[in-house]
Amino acid sequence: MDLQSHIINTLPVFNLDGSMTEVIEFFQHTTYSHVAIVEDRRFVGVLSETDLETFEHVKKVEDYRYELESFFAKKDTSWLDALELFARNEANLIPVLDENESVLGYFDLNDVVAEFIDTPFFIEPGVILVIAKGIKDYSFSEIAQIVESNNARLLGAIITETRNEIIQITLKITSENSNDVIQTLRRYNYNILFGNDEDQFIESLKRRSEYLDKYLNV
Repeated sequence: MDLQSHIINTLPVFNLDGSMTEVIEFFQHTTYSHVAIVEDRRFVGVLSETDLETFEHVKKVEDYRYELESFFAKKDTSWLDALELFARNEANLIPVLDENESVLGYFDLNDVVAEFIDTPFFIEPGVILVIAKGIKDYSFSEIAQIVESNNARLLGAIITETRNEIIQITLKITSENSNDVIQTLRRYNYNILFGNDEDQFIESLKRRSEYLDKYLNV
């Protein structure tokens, strides 16, 4: 899945020796969380919209150098790594750099989420399972083998939580023989936290979708 076609190059990049007025106006007229700052065309960091109240029009960007955060993507960053960057930095806009540390443009969270939702994990019909096991005891190869040995197909697997040495994994498998898969997972000491309850899953997905829409529209 190639994100290069989603690089946005119509949004501004601000110079370290520039006025804060333009940065302030950018944040005031958009819903973006961050903006890239460069010095001599090289990336030096991002300013966050959360600091907007402390910004003063009369100052230079350089006066807020201590506020700069340093996170970015490369043009060949995978969509999964990009999602991690967005989540870890609570951002909805991430600068994209080339090999010379020049800013090529930005990745927008909406575009990356759209790529994610367009994967077989979401669009293919199947059964959602949420399983848990000790972090030192689980194996993706074992899980795949269990699914396939019961004549089902694994459409996707995501680690959705890690807590107290227990890892939680969300699986999507084809619906045929799903009960056999569940029973075999139990025999291999995987705890089934969520099985084939379609109504519950749809309701949960709706809640998550509503939360995501609310976040994206902040």
